[in-house]
Order: sequence, then C-alpha cells, then structure tokens
Amino acid sequence: MEESDMEQVSLALMDAANDKDPVVQEQVRKSMLTLGKQQPDKILSMCQDYLVRHPKLIVGHRVVILQTIELVVKFKIDEISYPKIKSIISLASDEMTRSKEVVPDWQQAASNILVAVGNKHINDIMEEILSKFQPGVLPHFFVVQTLASLSDSNVYGMVPFLSATLGTMLPMLSMAKQDNMKWVFSSALCRFSESILEYLANLDKAPDPTVRKDTFSSEIYAAYDILFCNWLQSRESKLRLTVAEALGPMSHLMAQDKLEEQLPKLLPTILSLYKKNAEHYIISKSLCQILDAAVSMGSRVLETQIDGLLFALHQQICAPVDYSNPPTVKNHNEVLRCFSILANTFPDRLTAFVLQKMENNNERHRIGSLAVLRHLINSSTIMETKKPVILASIRLPLLDNSNKVKKMVVQVISAMAHHGYLEMEGGDALIKFIVQHCALPDTQQRGRRPSDPEEVTNEALRSMCENTLHLFTTTVGRLTDVLWPSLLFYLTPVQYGNATTPLCKSLILLGSKKKTAQESNFTINFEEQANLPTPYILLTRLLVNASFPFRRRGQGNPSLCLLKVLSPSIHPKTEKLWDTEITQFLSYLEDSTAETLNRKQWEGSLLELLSKTLVAIEDDKWSCQLAVEATQYLPTYNSSLEEKSFLYKFIGVTLQQCYNKELVKRQLQEILVGARHNDTIERTGVAVGIGLCASSHLDGTLAKLEDFGKSDAFKKASGIFSLLKDKNDVEVEKVKSTLILCYGYVALHAPPDQILGRIDPDILKSISKHFNTKVLGIKVETKDLSMKLSLIESVGLIAQAVSTCVRQQGYLFTRKQELMGVMMDFIKAEPSEVMRTPVRHLAMTTCANLINLDPILTESENFDLLRACLNSVYGLAPVEDPDRGKEDEVLDPQQREALYTDTFSALMELLKNVLARDLTPDGLQGVFKHIEVWLSSGHDYERERAVRTMAEVLDFYLDNLTVKNMVTFHNLGALLGRLAPRCTDPSPVVRRAAIDCIYNLLYIQLRYEGFALDFKDESVESLITLREQLNNPDHAVLYRTCSELTKIISKRLPQQQLNTLIFMLFEGLVDSQSNCSRASSVVLNTLLKNRGAGLQDLVPEMLEVLHIRLQVISEEQVKVAVAQSILILATQHLQTVVNTLVSYPLPFDSWSCEMWIALGADSTLASQIMELIIEKLNVMVPYVDKKESMLRSGTSKVATSHPLAMTCALREMMLNGQTLDAVAALFPQLFSALLVRLGSSVGVTLPKDINSNSIGPERRTPSKLSASFDVCGVAVEAMRILLARAQLDEVVKPLDQEGAWEKMKDPQKHIDGVTLLARAMAKHAGPRLPAIVESLCPSLNNVYECQRITVTAFFSELLNHHVVTELMMMDVLMNNMMERISDPCGTVRMLSIRGLGNIAVGSPEKVNKYAKELLAAMSSGMEEKDDPGKHITLEAMSGLSKVLLYLDKKNVQLLVVYIFMKIKPFLESENDEIRCASITLLGNLSKFGSGEPVFRDQIHNVLVSLLLHLSDPSPQVVKACKYAMRVCAPVVGSEQITTMFQNHLHEDKGLHYGEFINDLTKYIIKDFPAMLNFYHITVMQFFRSNWAEVRASAAMFIGFLLGNLPEEYFSHMNMGTLTKGLVQLLQDPEPLVRAKAAEAMGRFH
Repeated sequence: MEESDMEQVSLALMDAANDKDPVVQEQVRKSMLTLGKQQPDKILSMCQDYLVRHPKLIVGHRVVILQTIELVVKFKIDEISYPKIKSIISLASDEMTRSKEVVPDWQQAASNILVAVGNKHINDIMEEILSKFQPGVLPHFFVVQTLASLSDSNVYGMVPFLSATLGTMLPMLSMAKQDNMKWVFSSALCRFSESILEYLANLDKAPDPTVRKDTFSSEIYAAYDILFCNWLQSRESKLRLTVAEALGPMSHLMAQDKLEEQLPKLLPTILSLYKKNAEHYIISKSLCQILDAAVSMGSRVLETQIDGLLFALHQQICAPVDYSNPPTVKNHNEVLRCFSILANTFPDRLTAFVLQKMENNNERHRIGSLAVLRHLINSSTIMETKKPVILASIRLPLLDNSNKVKKMVVQVISAMAHHGYLEMEGGDALIKFIVQHCALPDTQQRGRRPSDPEEVTNEALRSMCENTLHLFTTTVGRLTDVLWPSLLFYLTPVQYGNATTPLCKSLILLGSKKKTAQESNFTINFEEQANLPTPYILLTRLLVNASFPFRRRGQGNPSLCLLKVLSPSIHPKTEKLWDTEITQFLSYLEDSTAETLNRKQWEGSLLELLSKTLVAIEDDKWSCQLAVEATQYLPTYNSSLEEKSFLYKFIGVTLQQCYNKELVKRQLQEILVGARHNDTIERTGVAVGIGLCASSHLDGTLAKLEDFGKSDAFKKASGIFSLLKDKNDVEVEKVKSTLILCYGYVALHAPPDQILGRIDPDILKSISKHFNTKVLGIKVETKDLSMKLSLIESVGLIAQAVSTCVRQQGYLFTRKQELMGVMMDFIKAEPSEVMRTPVRHLAMTTCANLINLDPILTESENFDLLRACLNSVYGLAPVEDPDRGKEDEVLDPQQREALYTDTFSALMELLKNVLARDLTPDGLQGVFKHIEVWLSSGHDYERERAVRTMAEVLDFYLDNLTVKNMVTFHNLGALLGRLAPRCTDPSPVVRRAAIDCIYNLLYIQLRYEGFALDFKDESVESLITLREQLNNPDHAVLYRTCSELTKIISKRLPQQQLNTLIFMLFEGLVDSQSNCSRASSVVLNTLLKNRGAGLQDLVPEMLEVLHIRLQVISEEQVKVAVAQSILILATQHLQTVVNTLVSYPLPFDSWSCEMWIALGADSTLASQIMELIIEKLNVMVPYVDKKESMLRSGTSKVATSHPLAMTCALREMMLNGQTLDAVAALFPQLFSALLVRLGSSVGVTLPKDINSNSIGPERRTPSKLSASFDVCGVAVEAMRILLARAQLDEVVKPLDQEGAWEKMKDPQKHIDGVTLLARAMAKHAGPRLPAIVESLCPSLNNVYECQRITVTAFFSELLNHHVVTELMMMDVLMNNMMERISDPCGTVRMLSIRGLGNIAVGSPEKVNKYAKELLAAMSSGMEEKDDPGKHITLEAMSGLSKVLLYLDKKNVQLLVVYIFMKIKPFLESENDEIRCASITLLGNLSKFGSGEPVFRDQIHNVLVSLLLHLSDPSPQVVKACKYAMRVCAPVVGSEQITTMFQNHLHEDKGLHYGEFINDLTKYIIKDFPAMLNFYHITVMQFFRSNWAEVRASAAMFIGFLLGNLPEEYFSHMNMGTLTKGLVQLLQDPEPLVRAKAAEAMGRFH
C-alpha cells in the first residue's frame, strides 16, 4: 500500500476521532489502535504530526489522539524504536505542560502516556520530568501528578529516584500557594510513602536491597512539618483530606523520636478533622496507620492521648452504617481496627471505657459500644481475662427496649457463646434473653412501611434469635450441657409461649445428641432439677400445644417430637407407646394444613393418646397427680381460650382414669369454681371436660353438679364473689349456663346402661330448675342468650344420648312435646330477615334429635314445626349481603358463613328426621307443601334453597324407601309439574337441583311399580348427562334438554298422572322465571299439524302474530315451540311463507332471523327454498350505479334490496344445523352463487330507501339501520356459514386464523381474501371443485368487472394446487386464464398472469406442455406498459421464477441472456417486492446458464449487488439473495466459494456478515485475482447506494478485501479512488456507515 494512502486513511480517522456518535468514535479509536499495532512508529509519528499541525484542536479531539498514543505505547512498547520513544516522551511532556492553566482531560491524557512509557523507560521519563522539576521553580500541576502516578505503577523503578525527588520537592512545598498545587503535592507524598513502604516490605524482590526506612526519614519529616503545620489548616476540605491521607503512611517513615514528639499534636489534630469533614473514611484510615506506627514503636505518649482517642472513635463507631454507601462501611471497619490496635496496648482502659459507655441509655451510643465489644470479643485474645466484668456489664443492655439495641445485643451474645461466656455464672441470663426474644409477638401496623431504613421489626429480631438459638444448639458444642435440660424451664411459662417452636426444635436436637451418645444425663431426674417443670406439666403443655398444631409457627410437630424424646424422663412406660403412636401423628400432620386439618378428629386422637398413655402407665397416683397439676395449670391459658378448652377435656380424660373419688370431686369443684363462666368457649370446654369425667364417675359428677347448684354461687349476694375468687363480673346466668351445658354433656358421655333412669329425675329436673322457664310449670322468661343457647344445646345432647340408648331398649320420652314447644318458641322469637346467633341451628338440631324419640308428633304439630323452621331460614338474606345492624352485633364474614352452613345443615337434618317418621307419598307431600311456595319466589337465593332442599329430601326418600305392597305414587304428576319448569331456571343451581329432583322422582315411581333397588332405567339415567348440559347452556342446549326431559317424563309417567302434569305445566307457561316447558308447544303444534292445511289465507297474518309474540317471549323453550309452529306452516304453504318473510324490513330483526332459521329445520323443505333463492340471485341485478350527488361527477354502487334480502335469508337458514343434507346436495350452486354475490358486493353501499317495498307495520328509516349491517358482510357471513354447514371445518379454520373474511370485505384486500378461500378449498375440499368451476365459468364473461376479478382470483389460486390436474380441470382453467390476459381490466390481467405462474407450483409436470404460452405470457407481462404500480411486472417475474424451475433447457436456453438483461435494472429497484422477485428470478435462471461463459460473466456482474444486499433492510430481499447466491454458486467458477455459499447461505439461518465477507474476500483474491479491479470498482459504486445498510456493507467489503490482500496485488487496486471513497463515507450522515468506514480503514496495512 502506498504511504500516501496509509497517511490519507490515518488522517481521515484522526479527523473523525471526535465523531458525535459514541459508537463511531469507539470504532475510530479501535481502527487507529489496529493500525498503530501494525505500524507503531508510523502511526505514532502521524499522531505527533497531527497534533503539531493542529495546535488549536479542541480538547476532546486532542484527548482522543493522545489516548491512541497511550494505547499503542501500552501494547507495543517493546516494538517502538528508541528514538520514537524519546520523541513521544518529548511530545507528551510538551502537551502536558504547554498550558500553564490546568486542563484536566488533556493534561491527564498526556500524563498517562508518560506513565505508560515509564513502565519500561523510567530513566528517560525521569530525565524529562526532572527537567521540568527544577529546584526553586514551582512545577506544573501534572508534573507532580505524573510523579505520583509513576510511583504507583512502577514501585521498583521509582523508589531509587524518590530520595532525590523529595530533596528537590521540599523547598517547593513552601512556594505552593494555590490549593490545587498543595493538593497534588500532598497526593504525591502519600503515593511516595506508600511506594516506599511497599518497597521495604518486599526487599527480596527489590533491585536495591540496601534501601532503608531512615533513608527517607528526614525528608519525610520536613514534608510532614509543612503539611501538618500549614496545609492541614486549609479551608478547602478536599485538601485537608488529602493531607490527612498522606500523614498516615508518612507516619511510618518518620524517625521514631520525631513521631513520638509529634503525636501529642498530631492525634488531636487528626481527630478534629472529623468535625470539619463529611467524609470520614480517609481520616479513620490515616488515624489507623498513625496508631499502628505509634504502637509498633512502643510509644509512651499514646497513653496521654487515650481518652481523647477513645471519645472520638466512640463517636465514629456510633454513626449509622449505610450498607448501600461503601465509604460508611469502610469507615466503620477502620474504626474497629483502631479499637483493636488500642486494645492490645491498653486493654484495661479500653474495656472500662466501652463498658462505661454501654451504661448510657442513648440508643446510638449503646449500639456503637456493643459493636466494639463484639469486635473485641471476636478479635482480641487479651479480652479473655476480662470475661467476668464483661458478663456483668452486659446485663444493663439486656433491659433496653430498642429493637436495634437488642439486635446488637444478640450479636454480642452470639460472639460470647463462642468464647465460653455462657458457661460462666450469670450466662443463663443471656440464654433467657435469647429465648424471651424468640417469643416476641408480631409487629403491629404491618401495612405501613417503616420510615426508618434501619428499623428492626419484631419479626426480624425474633428470626435472628431463633437462628442464634439453633446455632447454640448445633455449632457451639460446649453449650450442650448448659442448654440441656435447662431450656425445658422456658417451655411452660406463658410469657415464652411464642417461643415454643424454636425451643422444642433445640431441645429435640440436644436430646437426640445426648441419646445417641448414650450420656447419663439424657434421662432427667426432675426431683434433682427443682427449677424445671414437672413431667406432669410438660406432658400437659406439649399435648395442649399439639392440639393446635399450626399455631405459633407450627408448634404441633416439634411438640410431639419433643414428647417422644422426653418419654423416658416423663415415664419409662410411655416410651414404646409414644414411639409408635406419635410417629403416626407426625405423618398425618405432614399431609395436613391449617385449612385441611379435621379439628374434631385430631383432638379426639390426642385425647385417645392420653387415655392410652394413662392405661400404659397403670399408676393411679400418677394419674391423680397429673389431674391435680393440669387443673392448677389452667390459668396459664386465660389468654388462649381454645387451648384452655382442650385442657379441660384433657383433665376430663385424665379423671376418667382416676380411681380416687374424693380427688375427682375436688378437681371438679376446682374446675367449676375457677372457670370463667362469662366466655362461651370456656363454658363449652368445662362442660365437655366434666362430661368426659362422667363416663367413669356418673354418680359423683351428678352429685358434684347438684352440690355446686346449691352453693353460694347462685345467691345474688356479695358472698358469690368470695367463692368465685376475683371474677367480679360473673353473672349468675353465666354460671347457670355452664351448669345446664354440663348436664347435656354428662348425658352424652355417661354409660348408656346408666343414663336413662337419670334423665328425668336428675338431669332435666336440674336443668329446668336453673333455667326457670315453662318446662316445668311457672313461666319466667330469661333474656340471657347464653342460657338460651346452653339449654338448646343441652336438650339436643340429651336427645342424642336417649336416641343412642333407645336402640338397645324401648323408652317413651314424656317431656318431648314440651321441650319441642320451647325450641319452637326460641325459633319463632328470632328475627326473620337476619341471623346473628346460633339459636336457630342449635334449636333445629335439638328438634331433629327429639323427633327420633317416641311419642310421635301429631299432624298439626308437624305442620307447625316445619312451617316455623322453613319460614325462619328460607327468608334470610343471602350470606354475602352486608348486615346493616349495630356494629357490636354484626358477625365477621367468616363467622357468618359458618353460621349459615350450620343452620341449613340443621334444617336438612330436621326434614329428613320428619320424613323418616312417615316415609309415604303423603308424608312426602306433607314436607313438599311447605317447600312448594318458595319454588316460584322472585329471589334466586330463595328458589335455590327450596329446590336444593327438595333434591336432598327426595334423595333421602329414595335411599330409605322400602315398598312392601303396591302403593300408588299419586302425587308424581303434581311434583313433576312443579319441578320440571325449574330445569330452565335462571339460576344454574336451581336447574341442576331440579334435574336431580326429577331423577329421584322417576326412580321412586319405578320402585312403586315394583322394580328392584338396583334396577337402572336407561332413559332415567340419561338425565345425568342432561344435568351436565345445564351448567351453562345456550338456547339450543336448553331446547334439546327440555325436549329430552319431556320424552323421558312421558315415557315413565303413568296414564292417570298425565292430566295433573299438563295442568301444572299450563301454570308453568306464565311463570315469572324462565320456566316454560315443552307442554305449551304440544298443544299449539298439534293443532297446526291437524288443521293447518286449510289456513292459507291466514298464513301472513299468523306469521306476523308469531313475529310479534317472539318479541315478548324471553323463555327459550317457548321460542323453540314457535319455531316449530313456523316450520309446520311452511311444509303446508311454502311459497306464501317465503314471499312473506323475504318482504320483512332489512336488516332482518332477530325475530325475523329466528323465523328463517326455523325454516332450515326440515332438510327437504330447506332444499326447495334454497333452489328458489339461487335461481333469483343468478338473474337479479346486484347493484345499480348512482350519481353520488349533484355537485360531484363520480358514481357509487348501490345495492338492490331483493338480492340482499335473499342473501340474508340464505345466511339465516343455513344457521340451522338441519340444513346439512340440503347444503350437501346444492353445495356447488350455493358456493358459486355466493362467491359471485360476494364479488358484486365489495364496495357496494346500502340504498337509502331500502325498505320501501317491505311489508309489516314497522318500516325502518335509514337511521334505524344496524351499524354492522353492510352488503358485503352479509355475503361473507353467508359464505362462512355455508362452509361450516357443509362440514368443511378444515376450510373454515385457516380462513379464520388468517383473517380471510375481513380481507374479502375490504376492497383493497379482497383478492387476498378470495385467494385464501381458493387455497383452503383446494387443500381441504378438492373433490367438490370440478362442479364449482363448472358453475363459475360463465361468470368470467359477466358484464360486471368485480365478478370477473373475484372468479379470476379464485381460479388463479386453484392453479397453485395439484388437485387441478388430478381432477382434470387444467385445460379449462388454462384456457380461461389465457383468455383473461387480454381482459380490459388490469387487475384481471395481473391475476391471469399470476394463475399461469401458479401452474409451476400446482402442476409442474404440465409446465413444458404449455412452455410456449407461459413464456409468451410472462414476457408480455414484463413489458406491460399500462402498469402504473408495476403489479403485472412483479407477477410476471415471480411467475417466471416459478416456471423456470421446471422448464427444459431447450425451451429457455436462447432466452437466458435476454431475460437476464430484462431483470438487471430491477435489482436496485426501490420497491422491496420487485427487488426480491428479480433476485429470485435471477437465481432460478442460473441452471440454464451453467457451463456458458457468457452467463458466468453475467453472474459476476451482479454478484457484488447480491453480496451487499445480504444486509438489505428488507428480510425478504435478504432471503432472496441467499437463495440466488446459493443456486448460482456452481456457476461462479470457484469450488471454495461454491461450498461457502451452499454451507452458510440458508434462508432460515442467521449469517455473521463480517466473518462471511472476510472469508469470501480471501477466496476472491485467491481464485479471481484478475477480477480484483472489477470487484473493487463495482463495490465502490455502492458507496452511493440509497440504503445505509448497503453503503455500510460496501465499506466492510472493501475493508476485508484490503485487509486480506497480499502486497503483490495492490497494483490491481485503484487505491487513490478507494481511499477517497472511504474518507467520504467517514462523513456519511448515518452513524452505521461512518462506523463501518472507520472499521474498514483499520484493515489497511
């Protein structure tokens, strides 16, 4: 390459070095560096010259050139000639110091060059720098800065110079007046000192091992004197900090006596900087170095400074640490390092200071002191002797209320644990602290975000303590004996309740470790360990924990596991039992969640485990002691009543196993006296516990209850309060409530063989005495709700108990009616519209239990009971409706939902029990008559409740029915008549329940008819399927379901029931809900069938009436019935019905549409109507041209109304699935008629007077027309419905997916839509096409251009598919296409050429048969003159591309070059599609030119264009280029290029363009050296391309070509022009082009 070219390129790059685009700028730098690496001396010279020639270059530009020099020097220092190094040093030095003012970017860049050179040529650099560092003259800022940087980057090279440098520098310090000079001197002294220290620390690697610290001491001290005495007082904080930073390493180099002398001044001064500067890290770092130096030399002065130091350091350690701000973290660590250094010299002073500071109540002070303490415990061995005093002092912070302090305390305790503090006396206080904080409650106000970023929430602190306790257990081995078994102490006090889970886990780990190691103290001797809870309390606590396993962060599992571990300690006999049982409990818990756990079952299992445990222990004394201690433990749970309730049951089960009757009575007395009777949960717990006790001690329990009932507790005098301890607020009613409930549970749990005799004389008598109501005479109403609820529940429990006993022995419950009356009164007294108490559900449950007992209720009693209960429940507002009562009365949503569920369950149970007493049709009717009135309620929720209840009642009736003799199910018709209409209720719940009712009714009938229990009737079973269809039914499903239902009912219904059913269904017709039935249609349609033939004159009027009726009918079944009526009329009077309906106003309203749809229900009838419509559509004028207005000259197409109405009618009819056969028979004619209709509807508007001829009272004005009603839309919808009805879903699916229907309606995309239709038909409906083509051919000669376009587009696409040949349609379609080539319409001509091209795709084997015609048609298309948008040309090229693939060589050979010449101008066309088509055609021509030298030349002519268009902005053009180059590859004449094209140029694969062009240029150079000139000239022509991507690719091509070009070939290249071209590209407006031009220049060599 010519020198001048290289210079021109380098200059251009240097000119562009300050490009405004950062990507270009970066590329320019890379290219300059690349050139610099190849010819370092040359490029460095040019950079120097450039800087010299442009002295006024802007700073940014200058900096880029200097940075390039620096990079070249860095990378190629060893290859740069010595003279060049000298000149670079000189240039850099000059650039750095030319301006006396400081210009940071520029001078820093020059300084960096000197530092880079200095890494190898330190002597030359120092010679140059020292020449500008003369004694007595203040040097340039960057001279000093460079010396500092050199000492950083080349320690071993610089230190030998530092003694002399310091000598020269010292006098200069006093000359520095400007802060920036002082700053740079200070910075340099800091770097020098650090370098010297590093040098001295690594003398073994140093070039001069004789260098000593004292070599520099005097100079450093002299410098120190100026820095400390003068500069440190500066007002500029940046300077102060830099001076302070320098003093740190300088202190290590000062003579020891001088440092000792200076310390009393130096330390206070450094400390004072904390107040003057916001940035503290540098000060702390320097202080740390000074302290290190002072301690290292054993300074005595330090002791005098210790107080000030500790005070200042303490202030620093108390500053908050912001972990998102690294300097504050670094400062914190440096301060801790200072404390460590002082601790080694002054342990006593430091300890006393920190501990004293810990007594300060200030939060930040305490946190800081604790941080120091933790650091010292962890890092200083001297602190070992201070353990007792530290342990004593930590007690005060333990009492701090701040969570932040507590967090630090936990960290200190953690450190202490690892260093043996916790084993010492007083260490248990630290363990207690950790456990206390494992029990922290959750933070209040969770929703609010903390404003303080350092805030420590209770959750975070608790989690930290839990982790700490776990670590103590697992990693601090020495603590095992400290924690075991003493941690058990914390398990039972209430204040540690929330720590249960972590405590248990730690104890399990400790116990398991001890057990595995077989240590003697694994089994705990509780008598020796007096401070631990007793085994009785441990068992109690852990079982109660297990009763609520998901509370307190999942306490159940660890509590049970700990119980297993403790079994040998609690009682040796429990070990085997618990091992088996508890394992099963744990397995069950693993599969459960808080939501899925069955509480009742779980509690029962735990109580059973307790019972088994006491049986296994076999020790009455032990059981009695457990009962005593468990009773004493009750107050622990006063704040957790559900757990307390379980504990009462626990005590009850324990008392079952106690044989000491006196003790049992004592415990019962304690329970009754100590209970908090005010609370419902506790009352129930007491009652259940006492009930459980009664199962073993019935007499004793009843006696104790009676005693208690007579005690002072029932005298409303002051004496009650002394008896009931401190519970002053306990009302007598609440105590009575407890007692009443106790009697109920005693009855329930008492032994069945003992209870019946005690019910009347003891239990009921006592209850009535306490309740004071009408039960036994005098009526004194109680207003206390709890007493009322207790009474209801207790009576229910007694009824349950009696019911259980009666199974074994007969019993007449004489008080039954009386008790039922009381329950009824309670129910009636409840408000009807709202439910806030459980009175209803408890009273109904009690009634349900009482009904089972003898004597049987009378009919009127039954009636009253059912009416009262149903009225009380059904009328309640839905559970989701808000309760608008007083705030203290309203239940929360969860409670409300549970109450509703319980109440409805109780009602159902009651109804079943009533029915069970009289399981006959009359009994059923007795229940039904109460439910019946709710079936037609206006409220959904009331109907839902009624029908669901009925479904359950019938289900129960069927399940329990036993037919002993023939009974008539006389009310079946009535029941069906009321329930069948409900199958179409608006509520899906009602619909499904109604079907269930009918299902059960029909099976009940079958049972009464004598069929076996297991008999399954096929028709009745089909109701199950119908039920599923009712979930979310459309009209068709509902119609079908009701129809099927009617068939099933009529099939199974006995004759004598029919009348009743019909009468009931008549009522159903006027139901306010959607409850119409098939029955209404039977009457009307039967009449029409029998008598309709003679009603011809009335047909229009009847249709009009039906039309009007349809408008007010909302029930789907009635609409279906009306449709049936219309169909019956049409079978009798076809022409009249069609003429009448076609004349209805357009667009047809939904009721007219329904009438047309109805006509499709009969296939034969539908065929006749369709033939009528097709015939009329083929002969009627589709539209007329009307002048748009008087003022405008143009015309618009306006639809004629009759064909439009016919199309609408056809569309609606085909919506009926029954038209399937009719559509199949007439499909070709229907398809052709609709396709032509579609063509003549595009762009056609509706007439303003569309309904001028319509019949009917309502003639719509244009303003009433539906916005969605358009002429073409109707035809498109009809076509879609036709295809669907013809079961061509495979055709419809792709058309839906590709949006074909919308395209057909759009005049701009109509052809695309029709093409998609033809494609889908050819692919999925081939056999239907011949008849369609035959039907369509006549339309090609139609006078309407739009129809010709549509049919030609359809035929054109058919030719794209082989089905045309298979079905022998080729000749017909080919002839039609050839005829259309001369059509007056350009669009038709374009479509005909497209069709001819498509032959190559659809039937390639036919191409040569029609070669002459095809080539002639394509050639004429490429020469088309009347083609403004070049659409015909484009089709011709695309078509020719397709055809060429299959033509024989002989048919084309002579035309190859001619076609090639025709294509070439289109390669650079601005139209993407034309570029794409021409490139594809070029590729397809290649096979006809192989072996022809002329063709090869032509390929080389266009190869550059193809290569550059590989980066074309159009993806389609890129694909075409890849294809063309791949198929042309064999013609190029290079095996390597051929292989490369065929391996890399795949349309669906990405291409790394740079690598590809790089490799390609190598092969071009190798295989076509003679064409290099042609290639590079051709490429340069693209420097002016319209596309930036192509210009950029051209630059890349040239870059790689030059980069790979051997020296001998440069003579082939016009380097001058080429360089000039690239330089111009470097100024291109597009950054991409500039970047690629710069990259290309980087490849010059």
